[in-house]
Amino acid sequence: VCIHRVRSCSSIRFIKSKYVCVFDKSALKFSHQQRLFRTSAVSCGQIVQFKLSDIGEGITEVTVKEWYIKEGDSVSQFDNICEVQSDKASVTITSRYDGIIRKLHYNLDEIACVGKPLVDIEIDASKGLASEEDVVETPPVSHEEHTHQEIKGLKTLATPAVRRLAMENNIKLSEVVGTGKDKRILKEDILNYLAKQTGAILPPSPKAEIMPPLPKSETVPAAPKDKAHKIPVPVFRPIVFSGKDKTEPITGFHKTMVKTMSAALKIPHFGYSDEVDLTQLVQLREELKPLAQIRGVKLSFMPFFIKAASLGLLQYPILNASLDESCKNVTYKASHNIGVAMDTEQGLIVPNVKNVQVCSVFEIASELNRLKSLGSTGQLGTNDLNGGTFTLSNIGTVGGTYAKAVILPPEVAIGALGKIQVLPRFNGKGEVFQAQIMNVSWSADHRIIDGATMARFSNLWKSYLENPASMLLDLK
Repeated sequence: VCIHRVRSCSSIRFIKSKYVCVFDKSALKFSHQQRLFRTSAVSCGQIVQFKLSDIGEGITEVTVKEWYIKEGDSVSQFDNICEVQSDKASVTITSRYDGIIRKLHYNLDEIACVGKPLVDIEIDASKGLASEEDVVETPPVSHEEHTHQEIKGLKTLATPAVRRLAMENNIKLSEVVGTGKDKRILKEDILNYLAKQTGAILPPSPKAEIMPPLPKSETVPAAPKDKAHKIPVPVFRPIVFSGKDKTEPITGFHKTMVKTMSAALKIPHFGYSDEVDLTQLVQLREELKPLAQIRGVKLSFMPFFIKAASLGLLQYPILNASLDESCKNVTYKASHNIGVAMDTEQGLIVPNVKNVQVCSVFEIASELNRLKSLGSTGQLGTNDLNGGTFTLSNIGTVGGTYAKAVILPPEVAIGALGKIQVLPRFNGKGEVFQAQIMNVSWSADHRIIDGATMARFSNLWKSYLENPASMLLDLK
């Protein structure tokens, strides 16, 4: 009777939605009537295709490294969906909707493309979280839409986690002053704003707290001076002979290395090498290691190398510069963002310690520990990897003595540090003594840097390390 009534009427707008469930789609033959049933009451919710948004840096595809959800799980806005890895960094993707996961479009280690669906999410249509167009197809989400919030025509830079923190505390992002790059609002900015409003005491900074040295009676005993020299042990992996050639695509950080080194070898390099006597620095580090351990920080030689390089860059700013593609302009960088080459299971990565010129040796050590921890698990973010202005590569940790480093564009210089060796040397009286010797090899862009400038910088860097106390005169 209902079907007969539909066919005999010129309009069906008066039919109640409760009758829609008994209609067979095959019975509705004419298009103008079928369209009228498109958005009738749906009891099972709407299926939204959540697409991979543009994550910037010209990245068009990523590798899915980990799923934080599975089919059938419930998610809320800003909940973590998955972790993806581009050829530059790892990024965590968060949900835009409240709903239930109905389909995962990729397995682990598969390549996901920007603008293509990651997951299907069933949302509650009654809440009006998605428009009618979202039911059929979700348009690609731009990077700005994903990480910005539109306020009175101005874009406020903030990550989803920061926006969620602001929402939970009823804070308008327009009222918060961002201290990050391009006035990006950071988590610390939200906490500072909240503290001013409520008078609350902020949680401790992620940087390790500076603690006074313990009394002599409580001082941790120093390590024995006659400690055996550690010999690097080769890593042995099981060998499997398949008898067949194997071809696999270049992905992840290896893909970045291909692009970067191809561009780097267009730069005319020149090298400069020297040796550094680290005898006094070795003794100083042994004295400071227990204090650093009390503060929860592992103190290596690298923080001293980085700080000495920063002090040298203050005297020779041309080494902390970049040259444009037309070779007509040189940009002198205000910040000393010194990169450290790291060997990881994902390949060679070069995160950098930001603003070394205003950091203490202890703060540099704390930041290095953080970068190494994230690098070993493939969790380094884009901010950790981008923005470097000068690089040091410690090949000595693997066992090398000399290396010819390749410049990391757009930087203009890089240093390769060898292992520390106990070697005989002569003092001023002609007497032989045991010295802790390390070799350093510098590579520089010969288009704007001459050999004399590189040598003078190296000599200054060397003097700071051979006489660590002299760094106190120039520390800011």
